[in-house]
Parts: sequence; structure tokens; C-alpha cells
Amino acid sequence: MNDAHWHLVVNHFPIIGSMFGLGILIAGLVLKNNTVKNTGYILFVIAAIFAFASMATGDGSEELVEDMPNIGHQIVHEHEELAEKLAILLYATSFFSVLSIYTDVKKHKYAKAVSLITLLLALASTVIATFVGNSGGEIRHTEIRENVINAAPNMESITTDNDKEE
Repeated sequence: MNDAHWHLVVNHFPIIGSMFGLGILIAGLVLKNNTVKNTGYILFVIAAIFAFASMATGDGSEELVEDMPNIGHQIVHEHEELAEKLAILLYATSFFSVLSIYTDVKKHKYAKAVSLITLLLALASTVIATFVGNSGGEIRHTEIRENVINAAPNMESITTDNDKEE
């Protein structure tokens, strides 16, 4: 397997992990349930690990696809820039997730503040993750790019043999 294949294997979890982690963390905060909150925090740590793996395989994947027809360097570069921002956000979210678990366990006076910081980082990570996922999809799925010209024929201008006979 080459880097492009490995990149496709690992790149979905930082996105999906962020989304699930955020939902679970919000549920844990609303329910005031530490077990549920900790599950969300652990998901962010796992998402950060997969973000690291995605970044490690991204350059090799870039080399394989950027010269393919209809791709080009610019669209890959935009995806790479967004992915770097997401990785940094996920590393920070992961750090604060571990800190949140620690402060919750130790019943530290700053536990709620650290949880709030983690929540805000998680929200930012999830938003950026959606942009990263979309930009990554646009690399090979040209049909979802904004500048795609609809190439479908105009159905009104097509005549059939039956239309000509009338």
C-alpha cells in the first residue's frame, strides 16, 4: 500500500471523531455525567492520533495525485493548509481533553474552566474538520467543486424521432 492508500484509510477519523466527540462531550456536560464527558475527551485524543497519521501520509499522497488530470497543485495545497490548521487544533483539543480528565478526577477548582476551553476547541476542530473533509473530497470528486459547469444537456433542446414525425 502506498501513502495515498494509507491517507485514505486514516484521514476520515479526525473528521468523524471530532463530530462524535463534540456530540458526546455536549451530552456529558448537559447530563453532568463524567463518564460520558470522558468518552468525548478520549475520542479527541484518538482523533489527534489519527490527525498525526493523516499528516504523515499526506505529503506522499500529494506527490501521487497532484499531477493527475483535473486535480492540480492548487486544490491539494488548499486542502493541505486546512489540514494543518485542523491538526494543530486537534492537538490542542487533545491536550485540553487530557487536562480535563485530570482536573475532573482531582476535583480541581479549574475543572469547569478547562472543560469549557476543551468544548470551545472541540467546536472549532469540528468546524474546521468539515472544511478539511470537503476540500479533500474535492480533490478526486470534481462534481462537488463549486466551479463545476453543469455539463448535462438541456433536455428541452433534445428532439426524438417521434417529435420529428408530428
